[in-house]
Amino acid sequence: MPRLPSLFLALFLIVPVQAQTLAERLGFLAADKLLIINGDDVGMCHTGNQAAIASLERGLMTSATLMVPCPWFPEIVAYAKANPVRDFGIHLVQTSEWKTYRWGPVAPWDQVPGLLDPEGYFWSETPQVYAKGTPQEALIEARAQIRKALAAGLDITHLDSHMGVLQYLPAYLDVYRQLAVEFDLPVRMASQAAFEAGGQPSWRARFAADGILFPDDFVHDLKYEGPASVKSLWMRRLTDLKPGITEIYIHAGQPTEELKAITGSWAVRSAEFETFTNDPDLRALLERQGVKRIGYRPIRDLQRSLRNSRAKP
Repeated sequence: MPRLPSLFLALFLIVPVQAQTLAERLGFLAADKLLIINGDDVGMCHTGNQAAIASLERGLMTSATLMVPCPWFPEIVAYAKANPVRDFGIHLVQTSEWKTYRWGPVAPWDQVPGLLDPEGYFWSETPQVYAKGTPQEALIEARAQIRKALAAGLDITHLDSHMGVLQYLPAYLDVYRQLAVEFDLPVRMASQAAFEAGGQPSWRARFAADGILFPDDFVHDLKYEGPASVKSLWMRRLTDLKPGITEIYIHAGQPTEELKAITGSWAVRSAEFETFTNDPDLRALLERQGVKRIGYRPIRDLQRSLRNSRAKP
């Protein structure tokens, strides 16, 4: 074997090998642009379920997260079990935001009294949960939701948090971390820049230290100017997609009487559905940029394989 020049050898010995990116660990290139398009609020209503199914089957959506306490959860679980190639996670719920369409806890009420409003439903807003409830109650309720989904036969691929309840305050982030470890699931995670801007720069490292995987970036600062702006916003945002794995989310819906009765955001939800399911321009944009769409399942499988390899003697 030829001798290496002394300077090259010295540099080789002192410069650490750069760790692989998550994309590389999944078999992609570091420069690849990978995109998770998650459908939030699935299971909330029949219209939302049908829109999510259509987007998963013939649109751009690659995964979805289910609201276990909601009335139409059984319908989407039946679909998920009949279509095991689809990625379904849990949209952990501690709030119930609509005025006339409400839901409450899965856990026994006497175990989570601080999560209940005077009418026995979840509070409408995240700050109310923080003011009235406790992290321990949020943990009890979230664990009950995951266990109910598992008992129903759902092959859970990931976790995220409805209205960000488990993602804003440190005590609730710790609940989120504990659940990810307990059930060995990857999670939606704010970007490092977002955590630093919020004065909490260590959280991504803390989750990673526990063996939890998560995308490199998360687009969450959506500011639509009505339903007509949905397509143009996403055409702009996805033009600037970074290398690595980015997660975005939508709330797919259709303009049915059911959805109109539930929420004033029905038109925006319908526009999101059309943009990510039927619109050819957004699909063409992603194809021109070489964007590869993925779900959470390969991330979950990698996380569990890594944990299993560490556990072997």
